[in-house]
Amino acid sequence: MKRIVARKDLCSGCRACEVACVAWHDRRFGTATARIRVTKVEPLGVDHPHVCRLCRRAPCVAACPTDALYQDETTGAILLRPDDCLGCPVCVDACPFGMAALHQETGLALICDLCGGDPACVKRCATGAIVYSDAGAGARAKRGLRRFHFQVRQKPPRNDMWLGEKQCTATAALFCAST
Repeated sequence: MKRIVARKDLCSGCRACEVACVAWHDRRFGTATARIRVTKVEPLGVDHPHVCRLCRRAPCVAACPTDALYQDETTGAILLRPDDCLGCPVCVDACPFGMAALHQETGLALICDLCGGDPACVKRCATGAIVYSDAGAGARAKRGLRRFHFQVRQKPPRNDMWLGEKQCTATAALFCAST
């Protein structure tokens, strides 16, 4: 499944992604109702784009008391049935990443809907800090690599060596050679 992937090391902090999001959804200029957020870590001078994680079992969807939120089966996007939304902050409280909000004027839930499968924020990002791609393959590869490194730290592979009639590990080769 494709997702929006954000890379803070490439973000320039221009916030064009936020402006593009608001322009696509609300047809106006600004950043207040953006479904993507860029925050600045002042002590480090680093800008960090934050996007909806499109959780597999989305807590915001599960928490909605009126089933106004639902997850699209093909894209994984969180979609809203505006007529069913009460404007309560339950979905906002349920999001563990803080990516759900309520619209300031309408009171409806603001959650990334992937702009119908063609995210405006991705198209507008000049540095490539935000991309729309299959993040699952990269994440699975990273998990596999972390698991491999963990196993190596826990139990290093044996590099056995034969010295005459004695079998020695690489770390004990000097001791075996001297006996």
